[in-house]
Amino acid sequence: MEIRALTQPEQKYAYAQSMQLEGQTGCIGHLRGDFGSSGSEFHADWKDRREQWKTEGFQAEFKDFINLLRGDKGILHSRRDMSAAVRQTPAATFLGNYCTEYGFRADTDKYAFLFRCNPTKGDGNFYCYCYVKEWLDKHIQKAERGIRFIDPHYKELFRIPDGGKIIITYDWGERAEKTCRFIDEYHTEVGGNLYHICEFAERMKRSGHSYEPKQQEPQAAQKAPKHKDHER
Repeated sequence: MEIRALTQPEQKYAYAQSMQLEGQTGCIGHLRGDFGSSGSEFHADWKDRREQWKTEGFQAEFKDFINLLRGDKGILHSRRDMSAAVRQTPAATFLGNYCTEYGFRADTDKYAFLFRCNPTKGDGNFYCYCYVKEWLDKHIQKAERGIRFIDPHYKELFRIPDGGKIIITYDWGERAEKTCRFIDEYHTEVGGNLYHICEFAERMKRSGHSYEPKQQEPQAAQKAPKHKDHER
């Protein structure tokens, strides 16, 4: 089984997603774990997201994947081995929500395992999100088109990349940044709230608010979008 570094678009899917994104991407569930105080223990727990996809075939393939990583010198063998493994794969490095993390992906015929890790003592050391591969890849491909923002007459104003931000200026002068996620061509999440793109435009106009894209941060310095804490 080939294990490679996550691409920048894939990094977003190594975190908890909204119910809408879980459905679009075929998220089966995720495993969270750590190495305990000694650095060589293995504590892990699984959380279902879409139990109907947790077939016997999936469970067998996922077990094989985790056992492969837990082998001698494997990335899940110990905290020391994880530190050594990530140093050897600089392409896997990215700036996570709170610290530097390392992301990897492995595929079977039907499933995709998106794995992120952090060998720091006291933190959750690894998370593995499991997807129906076909659904995940189709969603990522569609999301590459970007998120459209329009006026109430469907005139396109601008596009931002999936995970990008807009700045809303409220009618009383306050400004707020909102992270946006691609759902499909006509729906987006703005700050965690789901909108039809025309509904969002109409609400902004009716309330007297305006919105514009936030300038994209340099890719090397981008953080993964913030997510609700569904991981424990």
